[in-house]
Amino acid sequence: MKFHWFAQQYYTQLPPDYGDTVRSSWITAPTSIASPEQVGADYHMYLRLMQFAEKMGWDSLLLNEHHQTSMAMTPSPNLIAAALAATTDTAAIALCGNSLALYNPPTRVAEEVAMLDCLSGGRIIAGMVNGTPMDTGFSYGIPPVELRERFEEARQLVTRALTEPEPFSFNGKYTKLRYVNVWPRPVQTPPPIWVPGSGSVETWDLVNRYNYCYGYLSFWGKQSAIPVVEGFWNQCTEDGASTNPHRMAFTQIICCAESDRDAERDFYEGVKYFYRNNPVPREFAGPPGYTSAESQRASLVRAGNASLEERRKASKGELGFWEYDELGYIIAGTPERVEQRVRELVVDLRIGQLITCMHVGNLPEAVAMKNTQLFGQEVIPKLRDIWADEPDHWTPAVSQERVAAKAKAARPVAVS
Repeated sequence: MKFHWFAQQYYTQLPPDYGDTVRSSWITAPTSIASPEQVGADYHMYLRLMQFAEKMGWDSLLLNEHHQTSMAMTPSPNLIAAALAATTDTAAIALCGNSLALYNPPTRVAEEVAMLDCLSGGRIIAGMVNGTPMDTGFSYGIPPVELRERFEEARQLVTRALTEPEPFSFNGKYTKLRYVNVWPRPVQTPPPIWVPGSGSVETWDLVNRYNYCYGYLSFWGKQSAIPVVEGFWNQCTEDGASTNPHRMAFTQIICCAESDRDAERDFYEGVKYFYRNNPVPREFAGPPGYTSAESQRASLVRAGNASLEERRKASKGELGFWEYDELGYIIAGTPERVEQRVRELVVDLRIGQLITCMHVGNLPEAVAMKNTQLFGQEVIPKLRDIWADEPDHWTPAVSQERVAAKAKAARPVAVS
């Protein structure tokens, strides 16, 4: 098993009535509510937490890209990655990922990935993402019907730019370049590629065609995820693609404490803050042309397994703490309980890369630190055996070696 430390880099001081009074936390979210000084303090908190996570044994520190939203203040994950590349030396740095269709020209992504890979000594995961409709269609004005075509053209350009040894010309529909000759070149040729998604069959086709890692980044609980994850593995079998568990990355909120009572006391407000402060109007979430007819049909079939009332209550912060846990939105409790629940999750869904959300909403830094320490010291070592017989080609080799060496050095030596 591999473990990736992640937090949606939320603004942590939203007004108490934000989720009820703001129509959308994306696109039109009022900037007047956010103090730039507080934003800076939040960024420093997330950096400290990720640096601490490396010390606690995480395999990577994971970042994403979103725009014009209070939910994730990461318009450029590469900027945060640069700070981490210079201040860490063991964990990989996972960019999940750069929204390729938003860059003009996309060679900028290749240049920055290569620069970061050099700066980190070969520890970059080069995630590539289509992006949410809020990010792409409304924040950046990309026509939804063009998004996948733009992404695919950019993907081809970026992967060629990271691997071809000589200058080349690129004559695409959206990008035309006489000379492509990226300096510097990455340490890894190329870095491992992850493609996050939310269940679109076109994304499954892509990752199976090129043997990428598929990241299912969902916060709607295990029960909602089961049909999507099972659908992906079924598609892999039909395509004759690898079913190595390390090709599946999955997001899970973790709330680890010294007792179940402490878990509810310390995490419940942060969980409710996370879910209730992210309203998204229907017109922003599903513009015509963003989702293909085939993916829409597949989504409707899967939706039959999910309760709309449950989702409504979850998004309003109306579920009880242990209801969130029972439905898989969070995994909470003592290290022993969390270990058991995580083991069930990753075995049942065949997950080799677990993206652990160790900070959520407005969680105090001290609580997130304790969460990270308990999970890193008391849970991760006990789960390393899962899928240990399967090779992992989707985590940088140098980070795998360094994390393993650090863990070996930390083990107590038996005295005879």
